Amino acid sequence: MYRRILVPLDGSKLAECVMPHVEAMAKLNRAIIELVYVVEPIELPTRGGIALSIDDLDQIESHVKRDAQSYLRETVDKLKNKGLKVHSKILTGKAADSLVDYINQSTFDLMIMATHGRSGISRWVWGSVAERILHTSSIPILIIRPPKCNPGVRTR
Repeated sequence: MYRRILVPLDGSKLAECVMPHVEAMAKLNRAIIELVYVVEPIELPTRGGIALSIDDLDQIESHVKRDAQSYLRETVDKLKNKGLKVHSKILTGKAADSLVDYINQSTFDLMIMATHGRSGISRWVWGSVAERILHTSSIPILIIRPPKCNPGVRTR
């Protein structure tokens, strides 16, 4: 039985495609949902004399965190209105590393997340957060790939 379900979100429709699965699993198991949003550090190339100070970068990060809080608050409210128990948390760092560290420090029973389903060179260039988490996580992970991201599968 799954009592605590972790759901990483990033504000995208792709990440939100897991929500019907999350709702069903939470209702079936009377589980608590924890939505987590990872704010990644801003990495800018240093060639060409970029005119951003540390203060500018801090302001940008603060703005991103405020947007993440607002997004999570809205998402939490939607789930609570459906009678579900839900919490949220913002993490800072590289997505895969931050999520694995958070899993290892917590008592989650299941993680439900979306994937782009990239393969070949695209996966090599962009990496795969889902794959890195899958190979290093200590809990079961349900990975959802939306039909529109699955080559050769048509949706109705």
